[in-house]
This record gives sequence, structure tokens and C-alpha cells, in this order.
Amino acid sequence: MTEDKCPCNALHPAEEGWSPFCIGGLWLFAGLNREDLGALAGTLVRNVFETGDTVFRQGDPAQSIFLIKSGRIRLSRVMENGTELILDIRKPGDYLGEYILNEMDQGFPYPVTASCVERVVTCGFSKASFEGMILRHPAIGLTVIRNMAGRISSLTERIEAMSQTHLEEKLYGVLLNVAREHGRRGSEGSYVLEMPLTHEDLGFLVGAHRVSVTRVMKRLREAGRVTLDGRTLVVRGEGDALPH
Repeated sequence: MTEDKCPCNALHPAEEGWSPFCIGGLWLFAGLNREDLGALAGTLVRNVFETGDTVFRQGDPAQSIFLIKSGRIRLSRVMENGTELILDIRKPGDYLGEYILNEMDQGFPYPVTASCVERVVTCGFSKASFEGMILRHPAIGLTVIRNMAGRISSLTERIEAMSQTHLEEKLYGVLLNVAREHGRRGSEGSYVLEMPLTHEDLGFLVGAHRVSVTRVMKRLREAGRVTLDGRTLVVRGEGDALPH
């Protein structure tokens, strides 16, 4: 999506760290014409959060999709024993919540809390408002269906292998960061952690379905990068911690 089609830049002055991306640039909306992009923009809600504000809380029903236009959001999870795990930092240009458009995930609660590390501007919409827009503008719905169908048909063996390789690195990075922050040092540069996250939780963090996470975890184990004994996870350390 080109800059002149993004209403955010007109509503908020550009500033350092401002993402050039617009939610209309999400793969789901690829191919929309200017009129339909305008209808999409009319549905969007832009929010400004101050440092320390909570965007959503762990356990809240996941009912919105949004793009981070500026600022950073920390994702954390409180465990049953009261320990807070800092899992990730999301930055400008990152999306959160694409999976709400999947009917199978209806009512799925947020597995983490999202809080603002600094002043944050988001741009997005609720599932209900999106569905209402589809009823008013069927052409957008047809484009979304075509894009979803195209994405499904593109999952050939070769593409899937490439995707899985990328997901493998992403998942390994999340596990390594969590183990470094909240685990203990093991032998030969490894980190040991009492595994606090389900595959569903990990799927939320890396933007993948639980089934894909299960498949990739198997590959990580086979490669010797992680081992899992009951709830004890051992992650083999490689290089420096991933930057936030």
C-alpha cells in the first residue's frame, strides 16, 4: 500500500520510528482498489496509548486485529505461580491478531498481556466491524476469499519447506530468549527451563497454527537444538541473544 493511501499519516504527524506500512498492506487485502481501500480505512480505529498502558490482557477474548504504527509493545504472560514471563517485544510494522478472521478461533482468549514500552499508535479493527464492512462491500469479501484461497494453494511441498525453515528459526529464537531470561544455565552453553508455554501459546507468538508449531518442535528436537523431557525444556545456545 502506498503512503498516500494510508490515512494514518494524515491523522498523526510522522515521527521517528513511524512505520510506513498500513494495515491495507496486509496480505489478506492485496489487490483492493482505491475505493475498497477507502472503505477499509473507514472501518479502522486508530488508538494512541501512553507508556505503561495495557492494549489487551491475558485471558481477554481476542476480537481485534491491528498494526503497530509507532512505539513498542511488550508481550508477557503471568504463570500460575505469579511469575511474569517477558516473551517478546513487538515493534512498528508488526501485526497482531490476524487469526481472529479464522472462524475456528472464535472466542480464543489472548494467551499474553500486551503493554506499551513507550507511546504507541495502533491502527486496526474488530472482528465484528470487519464482518459488517464485508456485508456492505462484498467486493472486499471476495478479495479476502481469493487471497486466502491463493495462500492455501501456494502451500506446495517446496513452499511449505521454506516456510517451515523460517518458522523453525523464529520459534527457536523465541524459545532461546525465554530460556535465557527465565531459565538456568545448563551444560555446554545450553539453557534449562521448566516449559511454561503450550504449543497454542507459542503459535500466538510466532504467528502460526498449533499444528505447525508441533511439527517444527519435532524438527528442532531431531536437529538437537532443543530437548524436552516432560515439562523440562533444554535449549542449545547459539550466538548472542536476539535483539528486541
